[in-house]
Order: sequence, then structure tokens, then C-alpha cells
Amino acid sequence: MKNIVVLVSGNGTNLQAIIDACESTISNAKVRAVFSNKESAFALERARNAGAEAEFLDPKLSETREAFDAELMRRIDVHKPDLLVLAGYMRILSGEFVRHYMGRMINIHPSLLPKYPGLNTHQRAIENCDEHHGTSIHFVTEKLDGGPIVLQAKVPVFDDDTVETLEQRVQSQEHKIYPLVVKWFVEERLVMDGSRALLDGVALGPQGYADK
Repeated sequence: MKNIVVLVSGNGTNLQAIIDACESTISNAKVRAVFSNKESAFALERARNAGAEAEFLDPKLSETREAFDAELMRRIDVHKPDLLVLAGYMRILSGEFVRHYMGRMINIHPSLLPKYPGLNTHQRAIENCDEHHGTSIHFVTEKLDGGPIVLQAKVPVFDDDTVETLEQRVQSQEHKIYPLVVKWFVEERLVMDGSRALLDGVALGPQGYADK
């Protein structure tokens, strides 16, 4: 049984999708622990309901980002994670943290990377009159939102879209593709090889896996 640890900052809908998948389509993994930098994050309640350890770690108790990440690493490693999942974790990770989990840490970002790294992606897509928007799952490297992409999902942008309606459309796809990528990883089909993501031994393209 593979151990999954999840980092969150908010509501945790992607966390819930992964928890649900571990009870159905993912037979060989379990979410063991969930950590948040926000005490009010509803994701912690989702973790408790699923029988996972739920822990708030206050960034204010650490003098530096590096010190906070070192303490977070110590607590994560108690659970011997095979996979570390970032599911709406709104902190920039230190280089030491990223290197410690390199190749076994994935993140979901609400844009079609490399377009719109960083924040406010839905607003930027609307303001730029994009026809399509979406979400990307990628391995985490020291480059912000710049690790090798595993899988993307594309959605249309409509003329009357608001940030909220576009976000809902993107999230509906996130809840489908994040559990799938977790399944690939825990089944040892997905690996990171240097600057590439490999699925079943085949290097994925710049936008990740595409079903042709």
C-alpha cells in the first residue's frame, strides 16, 4: 500500500477527489496525512472524515520559509510518503524542500502551462479574451510552475464568463484528472526522469499526455 501525503491551503475539493478515488479506482494507495498552512482550511475536516491525520502548521511560528519547510518535512516524513500531492497549497516551497521530494511531488495549476504561471489565472484568461483555458498537473521542480507537465485538461472560455464560472468549469476537470495522475504514479507507470515525465516508459511531450 502506497502512502500519499497532501498539502492544502483551502477547501480541498481536489483532496476529496483523491480520497474518493483511493476508495474506488485507486486500490493500492491511501491518503495518510494532510497538512495545511491555514487553520481554517476545510480540507483538514475532509481529511479527518477520511481517517487521515490532519495537521495545521502555523508559518508564523517559524522565522524563515526555510525553517518552516524544514519542520514541515520532518512531520511529513513520519508518514513515509511515496507521493506528495500539492492540492491548492498556496506557499512557495524552498529549494531544499523541493529537492528532498524531487520526483515524487506533483502539483495542479489552474492554467494551460506554460501560460499563466502564478496567481489569478482565470482573471488573466478572461482579460486576454482567450478562447480556451484549463488546468495542468506537473512534477514539482525549483522553477515555479515549471516542472515537466504530465496531463492537461482544456475548457472553453465563454463571452459571459466570470472568474467564478470559469473556475467552476476548470475545477470540474481537475477533479477528474488529478486522481488519474495519482493512479498512474502509485501504479509506477509515471516517473520523472530528469526534465521529462515518462508514462509507461514513453517521454511525454511539452503539454504532457495527449490521447490521440
